[in-house]
Amino acid sequence: MSQNQTRRELSSRKVNAFQKFAKFLVTLGLTPNQISILSMLFAIIGGGALSQLQNTENFYIFLLIGFIGIQLRLLCNLVDGLMAIEGGLKTPTGELFNDVPDRFSDLFLFFGLSLSIQSWWGPHLGWATSVAAILTAYVRTLGASMGQGHDFKGPLAKQHRMAVMNLTLILSGTEQLIFQHYNYSLITGFIILFVGSSVTVFTRLYRISKKINDSAPQK
Repeated sequence: MSQNQTRRELSSRKVNAFQKFAKFLVTLGLTPNQISILSMLFAIIGGGALSQLQNTENFYIFLLIGFIGIQLRLLCNLVDGLMAIEGGLKTPTGELFNDVPDRFSDLFLFFGLSLSIQSWWGPHLGWATSVAAILTAYVRTLGASMGQGHDFKGPLAKQHRMAVMNLTLILSGTEQLIFQHYNYSLITGFIILFVGSSVTVFTRLYRISKKINDSAPQK
């Protein structure tokens, strides 16, 4: 994928069912910007549910709500682009609505889940992971503003972060079922998310810097 592209390359955009769903939303009179906002609302619901996992009596209910919230957030992220580009509903403010709600969604989901870590430093790990995830997008948009194109590469880009979070929830549910605790899965997942996001920030900075230096006039 060329780094000059402004959209993340997703094979799921070619799935006929998603394309039909996007067209259906258009027939309802919905706009891509509204769907982008809806993605953030699903993240708020998901993050709120995940912050309650210490309520072990309803652990699996909150876990399921959180898991579904993540999937609905990702579905909105997919169809808003289909509506905007393939559906011809792109607006001048579309890029703002496409990017800003995503940053808040990361914060709500990561920090919400971190509140369920059974340790005083759990929220700190959640904040650190949220900041690292948001910085990946900041560096990407900074590179684009400097004429170097959007760099969507990882190792832990958004789709990879959500995949790690999905796996973390599945493992925490399994850990709770077998051992009656879930902390190890959450802590491991957050360490991977934080380290992977941090590495992504620096590798993107490196690629941007290299492109700038390579294109600079030689003295």
